[in-house]
Amino acid sequence: MAYTRREFGKVALAGVPAALVLGRTEPLLSALAQAKPNSLINGVQIGAITYSYRSMPDQSAEATLKYILDSGLSAVELMDGPAENFAGAPSARGGGPGGGGGRGPGGARAGGPPELREGETMGSWNGQPCVIPAPAGTARGGGGGGRGRGQSTPEQQAAQEERTRALKEWRSTVSMDRFKQLRKMYNDAGVTIYAYKSDGMPKNLQTSDAELEYLFNVASTLGATHTTMELPGGPDAEAMLKRMAQFAEKHKVSVAYHTHAQGSMNAFDQAFAISKWNLSNVDFGHYVAAGNVGGTPQAFLEKHHDRIASFHLKDRTTPAHCSLNLPWGSGETPIKELLQMVRRNKWKIPASIEMEYTVPDGSDAVKEVRKCFDYCKAALTS
Repeated sequence: MAYTRREFGKVALAGVPAALVLGRTEPLLSALAQAKPNSLINGVQIGAITYSYRSMPDQSAEATLKYILDSGLSAVELMDGPAENFAGAPSARGGGPGGGGGRGPGGARAGGPPELREGETMGSWNGQPCVIPAPAGTARGGGGGGRGRGQSTPEQQAAQEERTRALKEWRSTVSMDRFKQLRKMYNDAGVTIYAYKSDGMPKNLQTSDAELEYLFNVASTLGATHTTMELPGGPDAEAMLKRMAQFAEKHKVSVAYHTHAQGSMNAFDQAFAISKWNLSNVDFGHYVAAGNVGGTPQAFLEKHHDRIASFHLKDRTTPAHCSLNLPWGSGETPIKELLQMVRRNKWKIPASIEMEYTVPDGSDAVKEVRKCFDYCKAALTS
């Protein structure tokens, strides 16, 4: 079962590490003693966001480290699930991960033909039918195709509020000692944590100063040069960009903003203008799926390379070809060209694999991330 990134962060927090429950800590740690990997290829650091491993059964920090090593990687953008789990965070979530049956970008609803919603039309890619998404701003009636959780009872809502309160209090008071241990465990295995993403913690004008102090303290303790989050939008965007930049400057840890459908050549202009501590964590797959607004991914990289802390890679198609999320080498994202630009110009920008396509039968997320890494390696050694 696949989760959204936010669900993944919450699932990874729920309970103690599976490795400990199953009594498998020693075999896991023993496996971590293998030869250290090296994913710095001709000067280009290839890593992955740990969201890529969301479908793996064990979401502990120890198991996640093994997934990274088995993928051949020596650097990572670590998400908060495994990290906070390792540090002893109370669970922020109860019950199962929610219902399935949703529709991926441009795809068909599982078990039947495409069900067109308002503004959508039929298209094709490589001879296969697919759904062209509705233009931005099109109103959609009905419930859509997301992962529904159903209506919570008052008791369930109260329990969730209590879990959220406990987690907020924990974040405001926890020692950094366990995060220091986590960094040492990863570094001793040959893995550098270059970015930290706290997806399970809301970041808005209502977020307390204590929580934001915690966020940047964790990122700094783990050795990350930047923390990543979604690019703020709406009427509070300017205030939020200023607030995040103030904490970034204080802790000397940049904040790098991630984009989805809002990605464009000028999407980060406001953030960049506000502070040098505001950087980009552009997702070039989503950039393509949004329509290459304002120019190609190569043009974006050329223009903004000095303000990119790290970037995400996935192989997607343009809206004209249904904005699909595909195995690498079968979409329209210029992954090879982007990596070769970084190599040629000697830019020190980590490239993060984000494995989001459907894992084929007989495979798993670790094997697929390894395929993505091999694709990167081939691009950088040719």
